[in-house]
Amino acid sequence: MNQRVLITAGASGIGLVMAKAFVATGAEVWVTDVDPAAIGSVPAGIRASRVDASDEDAVRSLFNDINGIWGGLDVLCANAGIKGPTAPVEEMPFGEWRDCIAVNLDGAMLAAKYAAPLMKAQGKGVMLFTSSTAGLYGFPYRAPYAAAKWAVIGLMKTVAMELGPYGIRANAIAPGSVTGPRIDNVIAAEARAKGMTFAQVRDGYASGTALGRLSDPEDVASMAVFLASDAARMVSGQVLTVDGFTINPDPKV
Repeated sequence: MNQRVLITAGASGIGLVMAKAFVATGAEVWVTDVDPAAIGSVPAGIRASRVDASDEDAVRSLFNDINGIWGGLDVLCANAGIKGPTAPVEEMPFGEWRDCIAVNLDGAMLAAKYAAPLMKAQGKGVMLFTSSTAGLYGFPYRAPYAAAKWAVIGLMKTVAMELGPYGIRANAIAPGSVTGPRIDNVIAAEARAKGMTFAQVRDGYASGTALGRLSDPEDVASMAVFLASDAARMVSGQVLTVDGFTINPDPKV
């Protein structure tokens, strides 16, 4: 496959599983993260840089490095995101709102902004944006996260329209609840906000899907690899959910 793949927030969690999945196809992979410890633990064979996805100077420098070393980019996985605050809208700390929007939305836009010239120059490329089912249904007590993930979908569709004539495809992956430490933190915060137990909230997430279970990071990674492949050459401007089919986005129990 020999693709050149950049994954933002790719040194841990879903991003790292994506990175390993692309490496398994023969791709060259470069990941970014803000956590020095995560960067330091990236497996051998994967390039890694410490970059704040919402810092334009840092993102511009990253893409200059990518172009200098790789001479282009085939796949962008704009995956950087944070969960943001958990609170009813009337109690939402505005500073935390803005931080969440900056990483989840501004980070996606900046990645696309600097990937576009590289892909246009070579007449091909794939941009994958990590959205969320929160960007399709909303998410009580998580207004900034839901708002950012809705906006990521609008960004993706616009990018797909603008860059399609240059042979560049863009799609969004919308995971549901994905197993791992991050969703455990989300569930714990929601349990506190709703006065429920951790188990009640987690069981509610699972029972809110047709398949009755949470997704695994590997499920999301498999979708990314597919969308970046020639098998998906006519798939662009789409939102692909990886959630077991959410049938109740706000289960109470």
